[in-house]
Amino acid sequence: MANLYRYLAISNEWPARLARKVYWGIATFTLPAPRVIVVPMLWAYLGVRNLYYWLMRVFICEPLFKAYCKQYGRGVRTDAHIHWVQGKGDIILGDYVHVDGKCSFSFAARFSPNPTLRVGDHTVIRHGSSFVVCKSITIGKHCKIASGVSIFESNGHPSDPADRMAELPPRSEDVRPITIGDNVWIGQRSIITPGVTIGEGSIVSAASVVLSDVPPYSVVAGYPARKIASLRNPHTEDSPEPALAPASS
Repeated sequence: MANLYRYLAISNEWPARLARKVYWGIATFTLPAPRVIVVPMLWAYLGVRNLYYWLMRVFICEPLFKAYCKQYGRGVRTDAHIHWVQGKGDIILGDYVHVDGKCSFSFAARFSPNPTLRVGDHTVIRHGSSFVVCKSITIGKHCKIASGVSIFESNGHPSDPADRMAELPPRSEDVRPITIGDNVWIGQRSIITPGVTIGEGSIVSAASVVLSDVPPYSVVAGYPARKIASLRNPHTEDSPEPALAPASS
């Protein structure tokens, strides 16, 4: 069979040339698309697709996610995907929280009888974000968590080489809660590590790795994330003007 494929691919004899011509004719075949026909087809397709995803969201995905929650407020929404929730813990959502796309929530009850994720009112969590909750992760109000953000209280393995060799779990003191203040914007693919506190109104630029606390109304970027600008603090009169930051929603 391999010899036949090679013959048809490189031979200059007429059967091989004919076979190649037929193959490319089929591969490149296309039909005209008169708008009077294809535009109504597109409208019909979009209508059916939107109806399907609306039904999935309202009657399947949202109810299943709310069933995981210990408490949720008014207007909590998901997308037309079922989020991945693993382990036993408490999810507490405020009003009008939007958990978009498909996100991952993992709870480790080894370190706390009730590991808890709290999300404040009007906060948006985008597709592909992941949370590892061991004790407590708190996210404030009006936050924007972009797609692919990773927030975890534990690195998953002990730092001591002997403990890793013995396949021991992390020590309790290595598991540290995370607090994210109100109106924080965390850019795409950023990583928030154990014990970090991100102050109110701050921006974490895309693809940053936050290893230490972020002051309120600051812009941080890089690995490790460092302060690169200050933002206007509405609670004071002498704050600098807002700075642009390479964050992504």
